[in-house]
Amino acid sequence: MRIFMLAISLGMAWLVLAPFSLWVLVRGRSLAKAGAVVTLVLLETGTIALADALDPPPVVVSHVVPQPAACVERIPVPATARVVARRSLELTWPASAAECDTAKVLVRAKGHRLRVWIHEGAPAGRHKGVRTLPIRVADGAALIRVPLDKPGAYRALDGRTNHRIPAP
Repeated sequence: MRIFMLAISLGMAWLVLAPFSLWVLVRGRSLAKAGAVVTLVLLETGTIALADALDPPPVVVSHVVPQPAACVERIPVPATARVVARRSLELTWPASAAECDTAKVLVRAKGHRLRVWIHEGAPAGRHKGVRTLPIRVADGAALIRVPLDKPGAYRALDGRTNHRIPAP
């Protein structure tokens, strides 16, 4: 209640003294101008002090911060690949218990062959053309759909081994 009354009093002081002090700064003598500056400084100081007094201390909800479940950094081997409507490549592999939400995918086209590299987690270095895409997990299989730059009929190859990825 005391803080509330102090805030009301300070507000009223601003409403009365601030316009009067500004008028004295424009029209008053030098000693009155000094008094007006001191009055404005005191009003500002009181406002800052009251604002610090009104800020409640932070409330600690919990001392234990739960860590998000980290996904395991790994390089999955695609089990199946198929071109969907000649516009996207759908890759599947067996899902792990700690499957990531996204994966970095790099697709290089050469003729009618697509070399594909998949990396879950943070890959080392930067590569041109790498896309971060969402992974969907259903029935123990992870699925990722990669949009193709040029529509067409392609054969997917594992980028690390150059082996063909079978169709489902």
